[in-house]
Amino acid sequence: MGRVTERRRVLRVRDGAVGHRSDTLVAEEPLEIRLNGKPLAITMRTPGDDFALAAGFLVSEGVLGSADELASIVYCAGATDDGANTYNVVDVTLAAGVPVPDITLERNVYTTSSCGLCGKASLDAVTTTARWQLADTPSVRLDPEVLAALPDRLRAAQRVFDRTGGLHAAALFTPDGELLDVREDVGRHNAVDKLVGRALQQNLLPLSGSVLLVSGRASFELAQKAVMAGIPVLAAVSAPSSLAVDLAAEADMTLVGFLRGSSMNVYAGEHRVMLGATAAGG
Repeated sequence: MGRVTERRRVLRVRDGAVGHRSDTLVAEEPLEIRLNGKPLAITMRTPGDDFALAAGFLVSEGVLGSADELASIVYCAGATDDGANTYNVVDVTLAAGVPVPDITLERNVYTTSSCGLCGKASLDAVTTTARWQLADTPSVRLDPEVLAALPDRLRAAQRVFDRTGGLHAAALFTPDGELLDVREDVGRHNAVDKLVGRALQQNLLPLSGSVLLVSGRASFELAQKAVMAGIPVLAAVSAPSSLAVDLAAEADMTLVGFLRGSSMNVYAGEHRVMLGATAAGG
């Protein structure tokens, strides 16, 4: 199994002092996802939670929605390097009767750690139909003070980031701020897929009572993954993209950006945020 971190010898320059030392780096390796034996996608990821990553990816693609639709996920025994399994190829088998999507050359995509959508033919190719409508989910009300505390709780749970400084993170919280799960990965979209995949394996979808917090920006892709998992609130410590805001507004998802300290911008779905009477537009 690939390691989460690796050691490298580096030349360190600090305040005029020069010397060699070992540095801890986050591992990055390709993972090929096969569906019913056929290649589907390749993503650059941090090894670990590979089965959850594959399951979460298929949730975001509209293929899976519940644990009983998944027959198995296994590492492919034929993926070898000098006779040893590389653990970089997984095969997902759907349960009997679950529709298999058409896997074409256009859909056989290569996803990088910075953009899980690169290679998609068009916006229509990724705008899949969500199984759960967020407007129909149980009412979620958010206290701004609770939201403001979430980034520090996420940061405190980032164990590998403390050693490498090179990982994104995604976490699920209750509306009251209780940490439910956190995953780290070199790709922010992978971290979200690992969260969603673990929830699917535990038969917890839709995540209608959850808040998703990501450590970086909120892209359209992350907004889509949240919608496909039935998550009504997406918060990010950095900026959202315009398309993420458009999707959030259309799907009735609450989208919070620049969540830093006591400050935040609510770009969509402000009806879920318990604002004071002095709040005003402008």
